[in-house]
Amino acid sequence: GCPTGGAAAGRPPEAPERPGAPHVSVSNGSDAEGGAELVELKVIWNKNKYDVKFRLDGTGADLKQRIHALTGLPPAMQKVMFKGLLPEEKTLREIKVTNGAKIMVVGSTINDVLAVNTPKDAAQQEVKAEENKKEPLCRQKQHRKVLDKGKPDDVMPSVKGVQERLPTVPLSGMYNKSGGKVRLTFKLEQDQLWIGTKERTEKLPMGSIKNVVSEPIEGHEDYHMMAFQLGPTEASYYWVYWVPTQYVDAIKDTVLGKWQYF
Repeated sequence: GCPTGGAAAGRPPEAPERPGAPHVSVSNGSDAEGGAELVELKVIWNKNKYDVKFRLDGTGADLKQRIHALTGLPPAMQKVMFKGLLPEEKTLREIKVTNGAKIMVVGSTINDVLAVNTPKDAAQQEVKAEENKKEPLCRQKQHRKVLDKGKPDDVMPSVKGVQERLPTVPLSGMYNKSGGKVRLTFKLEQDQLWIGTKERTEKLPMGSIKNVVSEPIEGHEDYHMMAFQLGPTEASYYWVYWVPTQYVDAIKDTVLGKWQYF
């Protein structure tokens, strides 16, 4: 009786996985073989959620390959986030990924990019041509109303001619269209932009922001006025004034889902 009991006892890790066959067949792959230590992840991409079991000693680059197999999203077009950007060369164990961890993935498949970009580029060029005919934004009446208040006392310092990554603290000391104080918090793990005023904080998924436009403020070119397009028309632009110039590119890249190489 004993040996049979011992043999059965040696096998239980596989048994509980059988009832969850749909998930297991998608997520386990060959990782379950060879006794590798696995961690259970929730991979979230484009409103899809995947339950994935993955080797703790697999690297960020390995995980990107798995995400490619699941989503069709090429590794080079993936922005993978776990407490910030996931390092490709480190293992999941090294960056302390635990069971149930959420892994956010941002990016579009090549087909999506081609479908969106071809007509969009032509449309954007037309829009730019139209904008060039107009007077600068900062001279328009709706913006002058805010800019004439002058620079906020607690505005963040600006650095000309430099591009910087987003700071780890919220960007603060700016005005919105009604002249109220506003701060921007970039929640990379949740893929959200939080726009906070004294009254409330709007939590916007980055994917819902259609575009980001900005223009240097005349006479104060080290600061920009910037708008986040939240809907289909110009009326949906949320304007923010006195954004330090060194963060402008990083904000656009982060919100629109592009890579930051610097």
